[in-house]
Amino acid sequence: MSKAAELANLIGNINAGGGGVNRNALINGAMNVAQRATSATGKGDADGYFVCDRWNINIGATSAGRFTLSQDSSAPSGFANSLKFDCTTADTSIAAGENMILQQKIEGQNVQSFAKGTSDAKPFALSFYVKGNASATYVAALFDEDNARYVGKTFSVTTDWTRVEITFPADTTGALDDDNARSLELWIWLHCGSTYKGGTLPLTWASYSSSNAAEGGDSFFDSTDRTFFITGVQLEVGQNPTEFEHEPFERTLNKCQRYCFVFTQNSAEGGGLVTFANAYATTAIQGGRSLPTTMRAKPSTNFTGNIRVGNGVANFNSSSTSTAGNESSVNQLHFYIGGFSGLTQHQGYFAHMQTNGNTFVVSSEL
Repeated sequence: MSKAAELANLIGNINAGGGGVNRNALINGAMNVAQRATSATGKGDADGYFVCDRWNINIGATSAGRFTLSQDSSAPSGFANSLKFDCTTADTSIAAGENMILQQKIEGQNVQSFAKGTSDAKPFALSFYVKGNASATYVAALFDEDNARYVGKTFSVTTDWTRVEITFPADTTGALDDDNARSLELWIWLHCGSTYKGGTLPLTWASYSSSNAAEGGDSFFDSTDRTFFITGVQLEVGQNPTEFEHEPFERTLNKCQRYCFVFTQNSAEGGGLVTFANAYATTAIQGGRSLPTTMRAKPSTNFTGNIRVGNGVANFNSSSTSTAGNESSVNQLHFYIGGFSGLTQHQGYFAHMQTNGNTFVVSSEL
């Protein structure tokens, strides 16, 4: 996009209520932050956040198709990373209820600037960069969780990086809740069965109907040669998409940590969950740790690996990876870990992860 065109779009968006800084309603659109992992294999059988932060994979009725997901260095000029899908098992016999959708779920309090559901409602400008191994057509859509309303549009993928620009119209029906729950979702449909096709894709806002949701889209699982790359994803107020708003890495990371924080053996913050813990039994410890930022809501915890504790005289290793953190808060991790033997009840211990590769995921995802 030329500077003149960019200026014209920015002026147009300001006239439509957008423009300025902090205009991207999405987080980690440049795919720079990947706390959980930089790759994940054998995906396609379950929902989850696997690689790049804030990007969820939604799976409907389980497909035979499988893919590898990775943070990739292939990217258009001005970007360093993309999110890559690589089909490893094709599915050409598609059941009706199957789907695979790349999603980002947005808190209602973060999309009030669109004034959706009011007489002053603003349009939605969506833009992103994509490429694949061959020409394909997919569907990009917005879903209003609070009011079950929906709008979508097809887009094309080629073997070169191309920028997709889509403007969804304003919606004067259905206000978005001003809270920390999910209200607006971006959906990128990559695969689906007949349940989601057969109707007419709504190009203007309408009540959600599954039969209209992904009409016109191809299936990512049509061949093991199939790839799909995406980056530079931006959703902003306005009638014209503007140039992607890059921000410092630490700002993106801080935003991501509102929803997920991962303690690892070598993490700069947390340093392998190094902390003090108390033996509330001879077989179990309880401990806590401040979180680097206030999380969206009370988090859940998932620990992979083992914890070692010591008292300066002897070390004790846990044989259990199960944890409970039901007393955690938005600012503090509180955990219980069993599987020990020989601890002295009520004694304090120095606790840390046993080996590199252990992770403690604290999550308050939408």
